[in-house]
Amino acid sequence: MMNIATLFNSKLPSFVLTALTISSIALATVSTAQASTSISIRKDNNGRVLLTNVAPTGKFAKYNKTVRETFYRSNSTAAPATYTPPSSQNYGTSKASSSNSRNAYDGYIRDSAQRHGVDPALLKAMMHTESSFNPNARSPVGAQGLMQLMPATARRFKVSNAWNPSENIEGSAKYLAWLMRRFNNRVEYAVAGYNAGEGNVDKYKGIPPFKETRNYVKSVMSRYNSLYKNDASLFGNGGMNANNIPAQAANDGGAMKVSYGTSSNGNGSSRASYSNSAYAALR
Repeated sequence: MMNIATLFNSKLPSFVLTALTISSIALATVSTAQASTSISIRKDNNGRVLLTNVAPTGKFAKYNKTVRETFYRSNSTAAPATYTPPSSQNYGTSKASSSNSRNAYDGYIRDSAQRHGVDPALLKAMMHTESSFNPNARSPVGAQGLMQLMPATARRFKVSNAWNPSENIEGSAKYLAWLMRRFNNRVEYAVAGYNAGEGNVDKYKGIPPFKETRNYVKSVMSRYNSLYKNDASLFGNGGMNANNIPAQAANDGGAMKVSYGTSSNGNGSSRASYSNSAYAALR
């Protein structure tokens, strides 16, 4: 039922992608609902990474640690599970950051937020949660900088150097604006999409029931409400916040469609595009 192929590409950024498992959906032996429901990043005990859309078996079974899993819309008629976001009263309060650089990037935050029509307080709350204002932060799966951009997300939003604070914040503001349009200015959904991928928000019709994502949304919204929402230095004249940002014109809606192929199809550039598309969808 499955056609397993490995894919190596020296141009893949951040960490070595050791293998890509590919369903034989094109051969019509696995249903769309089975083969295209999710894509996951897994690791083995040595830190090597596997990108797959099926449960690893055989020689791939050693990749037993799931780093991230993203779900996509399928043709299945089964009703998806739902999760209701907590009310704002349940977010609680947060302590101020002890980082010496906690206010160092306010100018970049303010400028990028104004350019892209997003709330600077929300952007700063996300930065606090993502990196604790450390521009050199790097996650085990390769997310980079202040806003922990994945390399594919950086490319998607035209960030050439994700370690540069101004570029990192600019790319993240673009992404947040895109998420806000996609989810009709539902702030918690956009924040959840930033963490878990927009496909998961689509699947669960709200905040996905993942512990990491729920904690992330709670932390961001707590910091937003108790630390940054009323921080006058972030807004300047006029200002904006998550409750009064005007509705965006167009919703880019729909889950990103990702195509895959075996390593024997096409040249190195096309092979890279398969994995790059997956990374873009996963972050």
